[in-house]
Order: sequence, then C-alpha cells, then structure tokens
Amino acid sequence: MPEYAPGTPAWVELSSSDPDAAATFYREVMGWQATEPGPVEETGGYRMFQQDGKNVGGLMGHMQEGQPTAWSTYVSVADADDTASKVKAAGGSVVVEPMDVMDLGRMAFFADPTGAVFGVWQPKSFNGADLVNEPGSLCWNEVLTRDSEADKQFYPAVFGWDAGRPSFEGAPETYVVWELGGKPVGGMMQMNDAFPADVPPHWSVCFAVSDCDATTDKARELGATVTFEPMDMAIGRFSGLIDPQGAPFTLMQMAAGG
Repeated sequence: MPEYAPGTPAWVELSSSDPDAAATFYREVMGWQATEPGPVEETGGYRMFQQDGKNVGGLMGHMQEGQPTAWSTYVSVADADDTASKVKAAGGSVVVEPMDVMDLGRMAFFADPTGAVFGVWQPKSFNGADLVNEPGSLCWNEVLTRDSEADKQFYPAVFGWDAGRPSFEGAPETYVVWELGGKPVGGMMQMNDAFPADVPPHWSVCFAVSDCDATTDKARELGATVTFEPMDMAIGRFSGLIDPQGAPFTLMQMAAGG
C-alpha cells in the first residue's frame, strides 16, 4: 500500500443519498466494483470502490439529515488533533472533531475560512488509496474558493504548502498549484461569475480515464449532468460531471507523455 507524506491528499470518499445506485453508476462509468457494506454498527455500512481489486475511494450513505451528496478529499496528516489546533489558529473551523476509525486511522473534518470542507486522515493500518494517477483512479484534488487570498494564508499554515503556478500554458492567471517539498499535491481555483451564486466553495476531485469523451458520454447516458463538455488543455482533456445523485466530479484523460 502506498505511503502518503503528511500534507498529501490520500483518500476520497463519496457520501451519497443512494449508495446502491451510486455503486451501479460508477461501475458502469469508471469500471469500479463496490465491496459489500461493512457492519453498520462499526462502519455505518461503509463500502470501498475498487479498481482491479485495489481501493480507489470510499462510499457511504448519509449519516445525518441535510448532509450533502458530495465527494470529499482527505489529506494525510501526522497528527489529526494537532492539525485541528492549526486549523482553528488559521481561521478555519472544526466540522467533525478528531475521532478514531477502528484500527484504521484517525479522521476529522474541517472547513477553511471560505467554507470549503475537507477531511484529514492520520493513518494507522490504512494509509489511503492503493492506486492513484492511473486510469480509473484519483489524479487531482483542488479547492474552489471565492477568496483565494484567504486560502493562500490558511492552507500553508495548516499543511505547510507553498502556493505555486502551473508549469503548463493555458491555466487561469489566478490558478494556484499547492506544492509540498517542491512537488505538486493539489490546486486552487478562484470561483468567478461562471459559477452560480448558490455553489459554495468546495474541494473538487478528478479521476483519470483513458478516454474522456467516451466516459463522459457513458455518464450522460446513465443520468449524469455534464457541467462542461470535454475540452483540451496542455496537460490533458477534461470534462465536468454531476452524478445522478448530485455529486460533482471531473475527469481527465492525461496528455500523451503526461
């Protein structure tokens, strides 16, 4: 199982209003198999999305009324409780206090000063995704915010990230690449007027695929909403989707040699 340096996104998880329907959708679109639900008393019926037997993400139902249907990003940390203190000191807030998840690890949820929610994961027996940056797995995480200047202060204070610029042409002037030890670990995009006013700041997840157009078409056939059609950038071909239950995500077909 890969190890993730503290400050590196290590896991993504779908909270869905209909986990069974979500399992079917992502099987048809991404080729994932969903494991059987875990014990409700211990795991809340948690399931794993797997690609060729390797864990690529989590799946769970809503645990409380009003919980959004969304993909969540977890950043690996050395100490979830210490991270909670850093979040509060930097102007963020605690959504879910640090708590143990059996012998797997310790997790917490926080909101940055702009309202974008993210998780942290202090690993014990479970480090995170078995597979990343390959077709059928996570390839990028980015925070979409309405106040990038506030987040430029917050995330470096919490995770030690540096705010860099993309190494490729065509990225928006305001786009930030989060770097850790000189290596990219995520991104940040300033939300403009193209985003409806009712779309809150949030963390977005992107999955690698071998054919962006075919995967987008398949998702549309199965009831997904296409938020932006496949488009070319220097690093690959992208599209934006919302699954039938309402969770946004993006796809990327990496450029040849990327």
